[in-house]
Amino acid sequence: MKTVRPKKFLGQHFLTDLKVAQDIADTVDACPGLPILEVGPGMGVLTQFLLTKERPLKVVEVDYESVAYLRKAYPQLEEHIIEDDFLKMNLPRLFDGQPFVLTGNYPYNISSQIFFKMLDNKERIPCCTGMIQKEVAERIAAQPGSKTYGILSVLIQAWYRVEYLFTVHEHVFNPPPKVKSAVIRMTRNDTRELGCDEALFKQIVKTTFNQRRKTLRNSIKPILGKDCPLTGDALFDRRPEQLSVQAFIDLTNRVEEALSSNP
Repeated sequence: MKTVRPKKFLGQHFLTDLKVAQDIADTVDACPGLPILEVGPGMGVLTQFLLTKERPLKVVEVDYESVAYLRKAYPQLEEHIIEDDFLKMNLPRLFDGQPFVLTGNYPYNISSQIFFKMLDNKERIPCCTGMIQKEVAERIAAQPGSKTYGILSVLIQAWYRVEYLFTVHEHVFNPPPKVKSAVIRMTRNDTRELGCDEALFKQIVKTTFNQRRKTLRNSIKPILGKDCPLTGDALFDRRPEQLSVQAFIDLTNRVEEALSSNP
C-alpha cells in the first residue's frame, strides 16, 4: 500500500516507533469507558492501538491522502473517519453529546489552538492526552515562578490536572522534527466554577502575559486604565509569572470590583 507523503504545511511528522505509539495509546486508560476522538491519525500508527481499547473511536483528519490510506488500511473505521479540520468541528455533535477523550499526535503548528478549543469544550472533554512539542508541554505543566509559566499554564491548570508523562526524541519520526516532543495528559479537576468572571479572567491572563516583562501595574493598564487607584497596591509590583491560578482569580475579582465602581 502506498504510504502518505508528510506535508510540511500541515505540520506532519509521522511517528515510526510502535512502542512509543503503544505508550501514547495507553495514556487514555486513565479515563476508562469514554469514547475516543483521535486528531490527525495520519497513517494510523496510534490508531491501531486505540482500536484495541474496545471503545467507540472516531478519527478526524484534514489530509485527503491520509484519509484515503486509513480507509484502505482500517476498513473497520470507514464510518468513523471524519474528513475535516478539528478546529472547525462542532464537538457537541460527536458521540451523541457524550463526554469523550481527546488524543493524538497533534500537529505542532496548531497544538495551542487545539487546547484552546478543548477549554471551550471542557465539559465534554474530561481527559486529553497526546504528543506535542516538548516546549509546549513544559509550558502547559509549568508552575508559578518558572520562565515557561504563561497563558497556557494558567488557563489549562484552572480546569485540568496536568501530567508531563515522557519525552520523545526526534529520531522516531519521519521526517525528524527539529525539536523534541513530549506526551502529556490533562484530566479535569474538581473545579466547576472559577469564582470570578471567566471572560475577564481570560482577558487578564492574556493581557498581562503578553507583556510579561512588565509589572502588573503597567501590563494591566489596557483593562484598568492608567489612573485606577487599585494599581497602587503592592500586588501590582509583581509580574504575571509570579501569580498562581488562585491569585489570578483573586485579581480578577478585584479588577471587576474596580471596574464596577469606576465605569
